[in-house]
Amino acid sequence: MNILISQQQPKTVSPYDSIATKFGARFDFKPFFKMEPLTSREFRTQRINILEHTAIIFSARTTIDAFFQICEELRIKVPETMKYFCTTEAVANYLQKHIVYRKRKIFFGDGTPESILGLIGNKHKGENFLVATSGSSSKDAVTKAIETQGLTFETAMFVKPVSQDLAGVDLHSYDLIVLFNPADVKSLYENFPDFTQGDIKFVSYGRSIVGAMNEAGLKIEISAPTPEAPSVAKALEIYLSK
Repeated sequence: MNILISQQQPKTVSPYDSIATKFGARFDFKPFFKMEPLTSREFRTQRINILEHTAIIFSARTTIDAFFQICEELRIKVPETMKYFCTTEAVANYLQKHIVYRKRKIFFGDGTPESILGLIGNKHKGENFLVATSGSSSKDAVTKAIETQGLTFETAMFVKPVSQDLAGVDLHSYDLIVLFNPADVKSLYENFPDFTQGDIKFVSYGRSIVGAMNEAGLKIEISAPTPEAPSVAKALEIYLSK
């Protein structure tokens, strides 16, 4: 059983290793796309005034780098009064690369959109929020959560997905291919415009990818997360056990 994961290979021991041992599966890892910062020209087309906002929400370190790069290129001095809401502690700590952490108002959640809403609560609901997003999906989970709260906010894209060169990848040598992001589907067809699924079985992870795969006419064999299979590794283990 040959399995292609459309992400970077884990740097440490992962659940995929035990699956390979248990079922004799072979895993290859190849990112289908990478995130790149927008240029200042690309950012300006969104007509976003960063300084109109009093708080910013970050979900990824790549977005933090791109935000401060844009500010530097556009000669925007972010005030010390800016509040930073981050989805996780790791993302919040990454802000130290760009600002003096102890002098700023920084809050972090547990990785869920609900934790961000909890941080905002009544105390910060009067802020004008800027939600930093990527171009990898039309609307991320944080944005959807904030919409339900009646908060004042705008979304701004700071990074975009750029398809990787897959010319050296023989997709039909794999029994299973795992896709995580709509940008994976976009990259697949940019690299292989005449791609046909044939006997390949696809695994989808996350809700955003399902719509993109259905639109492309790709049949999904395994879909995660589910209560039974909260991760790709668990979904594969259950599938291979049958």
